Amino acid sequence: MRPLVLHLVYRFDTGGLENGVVNLINHMPADAYRHAVVALTEVVPGFAARIRRDDVEFVSLHKPPGHGAKLYPRLARLFADWRPAVVHTRNLAALECQVPAAWARVPARVHGEHGRDVDDPDGTRAKYQWMRRAYRPFVQRYVALSRDLAGYLEHRVGVPQRRIAQIYNGVDVERFHPAAGGRAVPPGCPFDDPALFVVGTVGRMQTVKAQPVLARAFVRALELAPQLRATLRLVLVGDGPLRAEAQTVLDAAGVTPLTWMPGERSDVPDVMRGLDGFVLPSLAEGISNTILEAMATGLPVLATAVGGNPELVVDGESGLLVAAGDVDALAAGLVALASDRGRSAAMGAAGRERVQAQFSLQAMVDAYRSLYDRLLSGPSTRAKD
Repeated sequence: MRPLVLHLVYRFDTGGLENGVVNLINHMPADAYRHAVVALTEVVPGFAARIRRDDVEFVSLHKPPGHGAKLYPRLARLFADWRPAVVHTRNLAALECQVPAAWARVPARVHGEHGRDVDDPDGTRAKYQWMRRAYRPFVQRYVALSRDLAGYLEHRVGVPQRRIAQIYNGVDVERFHPAAGGRAVPPGCPFDDPALFVVGTVGRMQTVKAQPVLARAFVRALELAPQLRATLRLVLVGDGPLRAEAQTVLDAAGVTPLTWMPGERSDVPDVMRGLDGFVLPSLAEGISNTILEAMATGLPVLATAVGGNPELVVDGESGLLVAAGDVDALAAGLVALASDRGRSAAMGAAGRERVQAQFSLQAMVDAYRSLYDRLLSGPSTRAKD
């Protein structure tokens, strides 16, 4: 029987981390591994439906707030019943589940670091470093999605370099591709005039993604270049706790007619093809799926220089990088993109070429399969500190 990879996450719902799991399962050859997804809290059916294979099992554990030790016996029984070859946890919220995986003698135990914690954007909180050190003996291999995160694991958490694999996210360049003949307006979008320059972002509206900062930067850009009021438009796609704040910023400035906030959308490739430029104002990032998707769509990217963003966006070549939280710098970037459409288009084309050469979905899938294969083929997968 094919070995089972059990992917263990906090919640299986819309997000970059979760989308990476979907891509990995959908594109790994079916004859290589079976897969299951366990969410500590909830597997959201609508999101789980993105997995196209019909042999994937899903389990929601409905974990209450707090430490998950009470779930250990249940997880140990689940591991004993299913006998996974690999348990792959992701991010700090799921890291503690490495303990029952070790109790159950799961042959290969992998933990992925996908991005910064929302209240530890620069990775300096001693509490989180200590927590990761406490669980370090139970993890056999770490996957860091960026060089930045690999350095954090090695230098702040004390993980030996030999136990860290750095694997970039990959993007489906056939699903995310440039629109033929220019921007293609997605259903519901009011900005169908080809003379407009439409910038936007896609993602859950939560603190680390900082959409209100982008809303303020859009207002500031129109102050810096009043002539752009006739052509510059803003799209904010997604839902979450910061949506009301972003809306308030736009309402107060009287620019709501120049913006579109449709909420969460499932047609992200179409939304991307409805933009002329992509913006990511995040306060922290691992390796951003949305940046990769925007680059694959041929969009110039204006992003904050945090986490793995500088590993994706070449400043001045495939996009622009600015300091996190700097409204004026982000506004200047918006003005630069909208004021020189030829340069913006050239940066978008350069980003598409970069993704095709370095961040393919196939390269990501091959790297994970190779990691699982190596761990399972060795005489012992337990690495000593």
